[in-house]
Amino acid sequence: MKKALCLLILSALTFSIAFAQAPYGNDVFRPEIKSVEFYKVDKQAAAFPVINLNSEEKVVLGFDDLSGGSRNFYYTIEHCDANWNSSHLSPAEYLQTFMDDRLFNYTYSSGTFQKYTHYELTLPNQNIAPKISGNYILKVYEDSDLNKMILTRKLYVLNSRVGVGGTIASSNNVSARRTNQKLNFTVDYGGLNVQNPNRDIRVLVMQNARPETGKMNNVPTYIRGTQLVYNDVNINDFAGGNEFRHFDTRSLKVNSERIGRIYRDTANTVMLLGDPNRNLPNYTLLYDNDGKYYVINQDGRDSRTDADYAHVYFNVGTNKSEAEGTPYIIGQFNDYNIDANSRMQFDSRGRFYTNLLLKQGVYDFMYVWVNNATKQPDYTALEGNYFETENEYQLLVYVRPAGARWEELVGYSLLRTVRP
Repeated sequence: MKKALCLLILSALTFSIAFAQAPYGNDVFRPEIKSVEFYKVDKQAAAFPVINLNSEEKVVLGFDDLSGGSRNFYYTIEHCDANWNSSHLSPAEYLQTFMDDRLFNYTYSSGTFQKYTHYELTLPNQNIAPKISGNYILKVYEDSDLNKMILTRKLYVLNSRVGVGGTIASSNNVSARRTNQKLNFTVDYGGLNVQNPNRDIRVLVMQNARPETGKMNNVPTYIRGTQLVYNDVNINDFAGGNEFRHFDTRSLKVNSERIGRIYRDTANTVMLLGDPNRNLPNYTLLYDNDGKYYVINQDGRDSRTDADYAHVYFNVGTNKSEAEGTPYIIGQFNDYNIDANSRMQFDSRGRFYTNLLLKQGVYDFMYVWVNNATKQPDYTALEGNYFETENEYQLLVYVRPAGARWEELVGYSLLRTVRP
């Protein structure tokens, strides 16, 4: 009995340690928390949340609590390494202000079927401000208790000290030239005091700010003077994918593109037109927002509090059976999470469907097929894969200063493919 109890305690301790050391991400931990937006102020909404250290630049966090009323939400930020593991620093080492603060800025919804409380936060502020550059995870939690986590968001604080430039070309792999996009880039670290650039500098490349697409470059192809060159034929080769699908619920009074019917009674219901399988031989031009979404109510005055929620019904034809696998619907609106909330159901018409409670606005989304046998997501099975697809690429350069226990963000560049 004692041996079994010891094994149980050891197993629980191992799990706790593993959980505590898991990398941070953009996560929402409570089902009543909806419509999380985190973007740079003075840029268009949904802009990548990167700000310069000790500048006037700020980011805004906004989210809704559908449980109504007001709650005791607190927030803080924690410094992380390039892989979003905690840097294990004392708050005094990375904060020039207090350790945490209460979120006081909230407003109740007005004139909506779905009642909610909208919370908003601007960073940095007089109570919470970073001292050093790098990755920071923003934590929002209840009752000043970090065990009651509400949500987390990734914040990038930049101290620009390197030059970053790059180009996007077709893949060097002949078989992938019609589908893949290859990034070649250089980092000029002349402004840094680096002992071993092969060891102390690394570069993360992401497609459309999606963490699951990230490729970490730990070692350059070669060094030319103070330039690190990354152009090996086998690295930074991304599937082009396809343009995102989209729908528009800025108004619930009239049908817009891709909307079949709108019902308004005790709640709002939006029936989207059926989506086809887009894995076709040739690329078709479609303008999108690279996966982003925007909360907008064109019939109101303040979308933050008078935009309503609607049950949005999706359905897609796959030419596949339920026995083969299941499609999931993802986008920035749900942090690209493939989980029970994004899973679709099979119906008697041979199509897959789901409904999601979403706030009014403009939404990009895509379907991901998960095979029952492999359990692996296939991002191109229902969407296709084309070199011509317009994508954004974020390049983030990290350095570990001599003798330091943390990594700093010292370079950032945004590359875009050219629309055909």
